[in-house]
Order: sequence, then structure tokens, then C-alpha cells
Amino acid sequence: MNTDDIAGFFARRQDLDPEAYLELDFAFECAGDPREAAAHLASEQSTAQWRRVGVDEDFRPRFAAKVVDLDATPREKFSVPVDGVPATDVHRVRVTLAHPHGNFGPRLPNLLSAVCGEGVFFVPKIPLIRLLDIRFPAAFLAAFAGPRFGIAGLRDLLRAYDRPIFFGVIKPNIGLPAEPFAEIGYQAMAGGLDIAKDDEMLADAPWCPLGERAALLGEAARKAGEETGEPKIYLANITDEVDRLIPLHDLAVARGAGAVLVNAMPVGLSAVRMLRAHASVPLIAHFPFVASFARLPWFGIHSRVLTRLQRLAGFDAVIMPGFGPRMMTPEAEVQDCIRACLEPMGDILPSLPVPGGSDSAATLERVFAKVGGVDFGFVPGRGVFGHPMGPAAGARSLRQAWDAIAAGVPVAERAAKHPELAAALAAFGG
Repeated sequence: MNTDDIAGFFARRQDLDPEAYLELDFAFECAGDPREAAAHLASEQSTAQWRRVGVDEDFRPRFAAKVVDLDATPREKFSVPVDGVPATDVHRVRVTLAHPHGNFGPRLPNLLSAVCGEGVFFVPKIPLIRLLDIRFPAAFLAAFAGPRFGIAGLRDLLRAYDRPIFFGVIKPNIGLPAEPFAEIGYQAMAGGLDIAKDDEMLADAPWCPLGERAALLGEAARKAGEETGEPKIYLANITDEVDRLIPLHDLAVARGAGAVLVNAMPVGLSAVRMLRAHASVPLIAHFPFVASFARLPWFGIHSRVLTRLQRLAGFDAVIMPGFGPRMMTPEAEVQDCIRACLEPMGDILPSLPVPGGSDSAATLERVFAKVGGVDFGFVPGRGVFGHPMGPAAGARSLRQAWDAIAAGVPVAERAAKHPELAAALAAFGG
């Protein structure tokens, strides 16, 4: 690009209509002039090859993504070795682009194709790039319904206020025949879980068919609710081919499921948006495939971007990699995803963040402190279903730990009078 071409992809934020653009934060490493690299990035995802030979025209004023902020720092070499790009005159760059959303409209597949497709990850001289964040104007958000229930709606369904919502992943993860599987779920709900859920790997399996499982677990939720005086929900995994999502939702709900689980990225966000328009119960997202986009700090897509998009598509709760070494996710990134669920987003309701990974009564106090409030879901698997005294005791240990936290009493001190909690601390740490 010549100097004039580069300048055509830069703008002052105050000179743009904020409702006409969404904003994208990128970090990248480039060879050569960082301004030219940023201009290429803007061009490739919007008006690449914007001039025809011999024709005096310029599509950039209407269609080009524009660089509105740029900070570049020289480096000796790329963070990791790369092929095909000389490691000379290397810069680490943080850049914000304003992208006109009229280019793709309120369509999630087209949005993804523009802001994290070929035009981003194949830019000349930018071998390492990561989409860090995305922000939407009200004009774009207005076309999306977002969550139907959100946090307040989930709390109303469960009559669970001023505390975390307690999920539990019924184990083993690939399931059992429906009857023993439902019995395990019943024990945990009777012990204090709000929601007993399928693992993300268990869908409509021949050894544990969804219809049979939903009938038995729906009845288990009803029975546990009557016994405890607290509503309970069975969360059924309906992840499948797109054309089966609505039939499986209808089957699960008719048989007794109070919410449905969908693996967001394998199924696709557009499919989730379709399901949201039909669903009569809360939609809960799980995170398979997310790490393949988000794990590397110098390439791919930050997981908070995917969290924002799941909320936009209509998930009422988003299960995400949580705190601690098990999930290999930096603490700051987990907190970024939690904020992406909770912070204002036009008229889109907040989604319940559910950070998870090897949690138990022994980790509840730590997770509560890191989240900084009660608006989160807590989702043990082994911490409930692998409890030495059984699933009911595992669920009771969670409620005992929370009672201690709410009362300002050390959890270990409360454990002295509650054997379930003491067993959880001994088995799972703390």
C-alpha cells in the first residue's frame, strides 16, 4: 500500500457514527511497518481490492473497517517461530478497528466470517494475531433477542436468591442406563442441588436415550422439589445435528427437562439463535471447542469474545472454564468471561456465568471471592457425585459451605459440626 492507501483505513473515532460501527480489539505481531499492517488488517476484512483497474471509485468511506487506535512496540523476533514471514523489523501491536456492521448485518455467521475469518488470519506479514474483544452498538444489538430468562428468570424458576445457583454434573460423564442415572441425580437434588445436569458428552445415547432419561430425571426433580420445598431442574443435553435441536428440545421438555444444554461452538451460534426463538425453557451453553480458538495467548480468539456471542445468541447461562490449574485458563481470562456475561449490553439480559473445573465445597469460598458476588453458577462433578458419602452428602456439603460463607464463618470451622462438609474438605482439599 502507498501512503494515501494506508491513510484511507485510518479514522478518528469522533468522526464516525458510533451506531454504525462495532469495535474490535486485536493484538498482533507483524513484520514491517505496523501502520501498513493495521491498514491491511482493516482492508482484508472489509474492502479488500477496493479499486478496479481504470475506474475511479473508492468504497472505503462506506464499507472499510477503520483503525481508530494503534500502539506498536518493537520486538527482536516473533513470540514463536513462524514460516513464510521474515523475522525482521518485528512489532507487537494493539489495535482497535471500527467495522461497519452494515457490511454483514445482524447475522452471526456473516459477522464471524468478517471479524475472525480469512480476512483476519491471512493478512500479509501478520502471522500472529488474536481477536481480544468485540463491542456492539445499540443499533446492532436491537436485532437480537438475547437470553429469554437471564439470571433473574433462572432465580425465579428456582426460587434461589442471594446465593450462587448450584449445578451438578451427573457422573459418569458418558452416562449410565437411565434408571440408575436418574437415581444418582435424584439423590443430589434431594441433597441440595438446584440443577442436575447431563455431561456435555452425553446426548441421545442408545444406552441412555434422551426421552427415557428426561422422563425419569424430570420425575426425580419433581420429587426432590416436593421433599425439599425448593424447585429443582433437570438439565438435558440436546446437542446434536442442527435439524434435531428443536425436536430434541420438544422431547426433553415434554418428558420433564426444565432446561436444555447445548455445546455452543460445535452446534453453531446461528443454530442456537434459531433454538432460542423456539425454546420454552432456559438454554445453557457448554464450552467444547472453545479452547481450540482461545488457548494460545498470541493467536486465535479470546474466550470473552465467544462468551459475548453466546449471550447474544440467547443462552441464559454460559458454562465456561473456571479457576484453578485444572482448566489451564488464566484467572484474568476467566474474570473477563464472567464480566462478559454480566456487564451492560444494551437491552440484552445478562447470562449467568458458570465457571467450572474440579470444584467442590472445598473451592466454593475461593470461587465466590474471585467472582466478587453471588451471580454465578457453581458446577461440581466429582465434588458431588464422587463425594465419599454419596451424591446427597456431596450436595449437602455445598450448601453447608455456602451457609458458612454467608454467615462469615470459616468453612473449615463449620465443617467441625457437619460431617458431609468435613468429608468434602478431606477428599477434595481445603
